[in-house]
Amino acid sequence: MEFTRRGAMALGVGLAAALTLPAGAVQAAVEDKIAEFTGGAEAGADGLTLTTPEIAENGNTVPIEVDAPGAVEILVLASANPTPDVARVSFGPLAGAQRLSTRIRLGGTQEVIALAKMGDGSFRRAANTVKVTIGGCGG
Repeated sequence: MEFTRRGAMALGVGLAAALTLPAGAVQAAVEDKIAEFTGGAEAGADGLTLTTPEIAENGNTVPIEVDAPGAVEILVLASANPTPDVARVSFGPLAGAQRLSTRIRLGGTQEVIALAKMGDGSFRRAANTVKVTIGGCGG
């Protein structure tokens, strides 16, 4: 891949646009993702466990775990990342456990949101705030 001056300028303009994106636009994107996943239905708070660290010294590798017994699908969002989508996992009828464990990248202190679609069609929601001392998205 060749890196040209024009490409560097385009990359710089794109980065500047992403950094100046108002926080309200990112929050609106999160709300849109939640509405798309739930179809506008209310999400209950029980039956879903989201485990995150309270403080993450390095935003590049933040361990999270979502446990939702009876779920058919789990969606994880990071509320202040430039791209809030983190993971979307579906479980088949032969899944032994409906649990997701991974490491995610966080650009700064923000709320991690987990949503689960249950087998009966209802939804569950949990959210935790993670304080990040060194951001994982260049922040």
